[in-house]
Amino acid sequence: MSKVSIIGASNTKFGAFVKKNRETGEITDTKSYYDLLVEAGKGAIADAGLEPKDIDGIWIGSCSPAKFINQEHIGPLGLEVAPDDFRLIPTTRTEGACASSSLAVYNALYGIESGRFSRVLVIGVEKMNMLNTKDMTHTLACCSHWPTEGVSGMTFPMLFAEYAKGYQKHYNLTPDELRKMFAHISAFCYKNALENPLAHFGKGSPQDKLGLQTAEAILNLPDTGKGSNPMVAPPLRLHDCSLVTDGAAALVLTTTNEAKSISNKVVEIAGIGQATERLQEKVRPNMHELIAGKVAVQRSFDEAGFTINDLDFAEVHDCFTINQILCTEALGLSEDGRGGWDYIDGRYTPEDTCPINLSGGLKAKGHPVGATGASMHALAYKQLVGEPIGLAPKKGTPETGVVFNVGGSAATNCVTTLRRIK
Repeated sequence: MSKVSIIGASNTKFGAFVKKNRETGEITDTKSYYDLLVEAGKGAIADAGLEPKDIDGIWIGSCSPAKFINQEHIGPLGLEVAPDDFRLIPTTRTEGACASSSLAVYNALYGIESGRFSRVLVIGVEKMNMLNTKDMTHTLACCSHWPTEGVSGMTFPMLFAEYAKGYQKHYNLTPDELRKMFAHISAFCYKNALENPLAHFGKGSPQDKLGLQTAEAILNLPDTGKGSNPMVAPPLRLHDCSLVTDGAAALVLTTTNEAKSISNKVVEIAGIGQATERLQEKVRPNMHELIAGKVAVQRSFDEAGFTINDLDFAEVHDCFTINQILCTEALGLSEDGRGGWDYIDGRYTPEDTCPINLSGGLKAKGHPVGATGASMHALAYKQLVGEPIGLAPKKGTPETGVVFNVGGSAATNCVTTLRRIK
């Protein structure tokens, strides 16, 4: 079976591309879902050095466009990237909550491995900011188990707070110790994002102006009032939560053999691992670790022939600060129960042997849910071909990396190991 490689990638600017009238509540779109999708798709094809006519299939990952922007039937929208050349080629849309576009990557890979497709465009896209806070929260809650979670008002901060409480109890942490861990991770991501020109919270953002690049600055924020860090879902506070973001990212995939003949920027998908947890949190054991995530890691590493010592960097799914700890431990970079302490000790910076979330992560780069997986893969690809968007590892251009993307409350777990070929 032929291996599959990435030969081009593109990531739009992430942000809130709307104007909101505080008096009337009216929301005006300034950069649409359709604009973002086309921009990312065109950018990836150009980056691959191909023409649209060279593409023979499209996969699009998107979480909930029907609720966010009243648009279903997303696959055909991929044709708008190049209407004349793309008309009549196959298109498919995938959905897996925040892992929607990692599933698009995997399904495109399966299509190429089957021999039915040669060169495929993968796009991840989401437009979240057209909804008010109440409706946006409801839309995301539809990615939980509705009968036992969403219907009773459980939000995603509340769902991940269950992991935070489970982690705190299992490792006998005081509230102050846990809060200190979370503050270090928030500051870590804010600091990294300052060097990412595409980040939602980059230079000039409120977090930049408030100087929230140290744990002390976050810990010193008041609990209430302007510029505060209020409790959202105990023990998670505002600065423990990722962003409501608009954006898109795209990749071009082909076989490694063909990639080497047409491109000087080839990154092989060395291994993938997907593992699915039961959707209801209340039926899961061990709410202090990502059990399915650890299985996905092992499957991906086994397929690639990797160990944790082979990795040069990682992009992990920090939808909430607790999940950055859990992903770091699931990868084996930190021992179980030590992840938060390792961040306090200053690990995983660009100077580390395996930096994490050089992009600023979901916490600061942004989290347009359907685009997140594609974005993580796109930015990892750019790191590996020596064209980093933002920070890069201090030890030089990396040869290997890993993407760890989860969907929902860590129900869908996707881990991709990547290896630079040329």
